[in-house]
Amino acid sequence: MHSKTIAELAAGLKKGDFSSEELTKSFLQRIKQFDPELNSFITVSEDHALAQAKTADEVIAKGQVSALTGIPFAQKDIFCTNGIKTTCGSKMLDNFIAPYDSTVIHNFNQSGAVMVGKTNMDEFAMGSSNETSFYGGVKNPWDTSTVPGGSSGGSAAAVAARLVPASTGTDTGGSIRQPAALCGITGLKPTYGRVSRYGMIAFASSLDQAGTFTQTAEDSALMLNVMAGFDEKDSTSIEKDLPDYTANLNQDLKGLKIGLPKEYFGEGLDAGVAEKVEQAIDEYKKLGAEIVEVSLPNSSLSVPVYYVVAPAECSSNLSRFDGARFGYRCDDPKDLEDLYKRSRGEGFGAEVKRRIMVGAYALSAGYYDAYYLKAQKLRRMISEDFTKAFEQVDVIMGPSAPDTAFNIGEKSDDPISMYLSDIYTIAANLAGLPGMSLPAGFSNNLPVGLQIIANSFDESRLLNVAHQYQQVTNWHKQIPEAFA
Repeated sequence: MHSKTIAELAAGLKKGDFSSEELTKSFLQRIKQFDPELNSFITVSEDHALAQAKTADEVIAKGQVSALTGIPFAQKDIFCTNGIKTTCGSKMLDNFIAPYDSTVIHNFNQSGAVMVGKTNMDEFAMGSSNETSFYGGVKNPWDTSTVPGGSSGGSAAAVAARLVPASTGTDTGGSIRQPAALCGITGLKPTYGRVSRYGMIAFASSLDQAGTFTQTAEDSALMLNVMAGFDEKDSTSIEKDLPDYTANLNQDLKGLKIGLPKEYFGEGLDAGVAEKVEQAIDEYKKLGAEIVEVSLPNSSLSVPVYYVVAPAECSSNLSRFDGARFGYRCDDPKDLEDLYKRSRGEGFGAEVKRRIMVGAYALSAGYYDAYYLKAQKLRRMISEDFTKAFEQVDVIMGPSAPDTAFNIGEKSDDPISMYLSDIYTIAANLAGLPGMSLPAGFSNNLPVGLQIIANSFDESRLLNVAHQYQQVTNWHKQIPEAFA
């Protein structure tokens, strides 16, 4: 059962081939068996999951079935979950039990889905390798000496190893698409504002967006149908008509115009990755798509712009963790200043501290105009590049990451090299655009990801383009041998 997709499992539940309780127990057993090696979960909520599964079986027996009723999922440990620990991978929140559900969790609960646990992640979603977590790093199921990517590495590894059929993640600068690429699964980042951020612990408020990890684009569509929608509790949520994302999956691609940014195929791209991406694009040609070269001339500025904007927003968002209200509190503070300093100093990890300091500097008097304001102007230019490109093409394609999964510890002491892991993904966040990573083959026995970017709120087209590719390839069906 573990190799089946959401769509296949839903059909089995509807026909009575197995119950949700049986299905949930099966995946919980796989987590117990395999996760000690991967460390992809922070919390396994077995009792909670079995209670939800029992309720789902009662609903199914009455014939009141939705697409996700009774399906086990994992949630990234960034979504507040009522009565269950929500840590953001940080010592700062190691003792935090949320008193309410995030909108994403609420929507899954309403759909009848089963949450088996909360997945490991880079601390406060800051990282590209899942090595900054207070709970230890996550290993890539394809080669446990390598990283799974980050920050949503736990969610990606859990799906790649088939410990769960699907999981949620968040993407601030590539934190869904990059780990999806490194773990050989399908990752979707929707348009900014399409999925509510309420109850999703903030890193960078103008960039963060919740999304999905699945085996297939069809499963991504099923999940997005549940996750997406306007939420009055989120000031960044967009009030816009919500389509059925499964409706156009089977539309053919004849006449589709695919833009290939010349900036994405130059220096810094691994030759093996480039070869697999080019082979994937050849498949699209066979499907009737037309290839057009486009330019995103300011894309090279994405990394420096991101590492001004994101740290600036994180320094503001993380100021609430002061040891006074909730979260970690130092022992025996001498006074209020000592409480603040030691609680934050002891509660945050090195990467989080680095970004807080960078952000505070960029926002400080005398430097705001030179750094933050200039970064926002460049952000607009990056967004305008996409606007011009989408006047010529329907979607943009390229690599999801410049190379395959790197060794654990390889980039830990080199922040710049680590930051460049997201060089192809950050621009979509800065522009608020939807993007996906699809499995596109292997280089040196490690997965390669194909990135597809669509125009704002054009997730239906994005999913259609992804689904059609997966009808003529089987990369998304590959499972790491040790977990098959």
